[in-house]
Amino acid sequence: MARLILKSPYLKCDGNSSVSGYLRYIGTRERVELLPDDRPPTRKQEQLVSKLVKDFPETKELGEYLDYKDKPTKANASVFITRALEENWPAVQQSDGYMKYIATRPRAERLGDHGLFGDEDGVDLAKAMEELDQYTGNVWTHIISLKREDAARLSYDNAKAWMNLLRANRNDIAAAMNIQPNHFRWYAAFHDEGKHPHVHMMAWSTVPSEAYLTRDGIRNIKSTLTNQIFKQEMLHTYEQKSQSRDELVREARRAIRQLTQEMTRSICTAPEIEQKMEQLAGQLETVKGKKSYGYLPKSAKKTVDEVVDKLAELPVVRECYDRWCRLQGEVESYYHDKPRERKKLSQEKEFRQIKNAVIQEAEHIRLGDISFEDDDLAEHDEPEPARRESDACRELWRIIRNEDISLDYRDRAAEKLEQVAERGDAYAQYRMGQLYRDGPLLIPDNHKAKHWLSQAAIQGLPEAQYALGKLLLSDDWEVRDTDEGIRWLKQAAENGSHFAAYRLGKEYLEGNAVNKDATRAADWFTQSAEAGNQYAQYMLGKLYLTGQGVTHDQAQAMDWFSRSAAQGNQYAQFFLERQSGLRPPSVMLAVTRLLYHMSRIFEDHSLPRSSTGLQVDSKLRRKIQEKKIAMGHKPDDHEEAQNQGGMVMGGM
Repeated sequence: MARLILKSPYLKCDGNSSVSGYLRYIGTRERVELLPDDRPPTRKQEQLVSKLVKDFPETKELGEYLDYKDKPTKANASVFITRALEENWPAVQQSDGYMKYIATRPRAERLGDHGLFGDEDGVDLAKAMEELDQYTGNVWTHIISLKREDAARLSYDNAKAWMNLLRANRNDIAAAMNIQPNHFRWYAAFHDEGKHPHVHMMAWSTVPSEAYLTRDGIRNIKSTLTNQIFKQEMLHTYEQKSQSRDELVREARRAIRQLTQEMTRSICTAPEIEQKMEQLAGQLETVKGKKSYGYLPKSAKKTVDEVVDKLAELPVVRECYDRWCRLQGEVESYYHDKPRERKKLSQEKEFRQIKNAVIQEAEHIRLGDISFEDDDLAEHDEPEPARRESDACRELWRIIRNEDISLDYRDRAAEKLEQVAERGDAYAQYRMGQLYRDGPLLIPDNHKAKHWLSQAAIQGLPEAQYALGKLLLSDDWEVRDTDEGIRWLKQAAENGSHFAAYRLGKEYLEGNAVNKDATRAADWFTQSAEAGNQYAQYMLGKLYLTGQGVTHDQAQAMDWFSRSAAQGNQYAQFFLERQSGLRPPSVMLAVTRLLYHMSRIFEDHSLPRSSTGLQVDSKLRRKIQEKKIAMGHKPDDHEEAQNQGGMVMGGM
């Protein structure tokens, strides 16, 4: 992909230094004569090239120098010498040798008497030089360059095209330089050089202390000009390539999503990482205040980086990161000639969140927190009622849940169900509460959900009592009532809901809605576990393993893990398989929990974010979408559906 090159050095103006000479030079110098490629450089040119790269080593990075090294001709030497002198004007004007070379070059192809242009036609060179002689602030000397083939193809091989471009975008350039539009002053000249025609633009503020230019500002200028220069070509290219490109992104995102789901399901042990996590937990003991990466001492940061890079060696993480890097490289190659450097995962800014996830898990280890690996609990903690539900209620619920039936018919079924609920049917009331809580057939409304669940709970329906307790403990502050929520959970548990008993165990172990009490938590877990709840059995195994709320008893722990594993709990199976080398659960599960965090972070970044170039891309893609809509496409008929959800791994 073609690209625009922007250099933005600046010159200081004071009583002892003027930049008017530079203005005269860019406005009056002749372009390089285009000579046949097979003519070798003169000895004088060779000597001057050697001196320039010695005095100014950074000139070796210029495209003109690379052209000269590739083909050392007289024309390429002249182009490089000119560009090197212009790039280093402050030092050049102090050197008699360099200035003598400039003074003996042929004079310019001009727009009138000179080649300068600005906001207005007919720039007065003498007046402009006088203005700069009296100026005391910094003057930026932007050099904006294209490859010859791009300039010719896009008609930017003449002064008029560049003059129109810079005039049209002068306010954007001023904003990037933090200059008020009415304070912005600039002059420019086009130099039709060999393989790299370019524009020199001198820019400053009439308020000497106002202007400053950051790296972001330079990127913004480059983005603005790139957008304008390549606008039509890029739009055409996107129209030609959009289908294959979109498919590339979709396929990469699907692959990354599959891998992140595999991360979520993985239960992994990695002794070296576990050891590093314990080491980090010890280092956090001495850290006061905020425990995030930026505030840690160097030794702790080093440990965090080592953990992240060790995680990157795990096969599923390595494959996911490889795919992300390839996709990022594909996207960025459209804007940049230089291949994207692959960094260690710990050094990739896009994934800085992973470092704080590592710190968070190490802090859990330090505090001895216990986590709840119940990611799929919400899928089946409200089983279908098996007793006393009326045939009418059961049939209406079947219709409501059947998405193959027309929406209108399902809506009428919901209306009839509400009528049944209003007549006092507890199961219909419970169902109406679920519909208003979860949608999507009815617009979610937690106030109405609370009303109907309360009606059913008062009639003694354990399912409704449990659902009401959860709703009142939710994060919706309009209905949240922790005391009532705990009361209804206890009522449900007393009426035989082992899910309610499990939730009560969690609440007492966490200590958010009630005072923390590990003993009472163990009691509720025991009640739930004895009723066959696999999550409670697993948690009870961990409590016996750590001695929290119960007496430490490894044999009891293994017994409860066995009961839970028999029902398919993979975390319980994990502890059973490693009972000969048991460590604190928070340490043994650290890698598994980190994989979960990483899966979310990778999914958030499944479509790579890029530099300013990609912001140009998004604008063009919006215009393409507008065209497609105008042609009859739906606004979202080309977007991939996003699936939300995933593992819920709580920690205290």
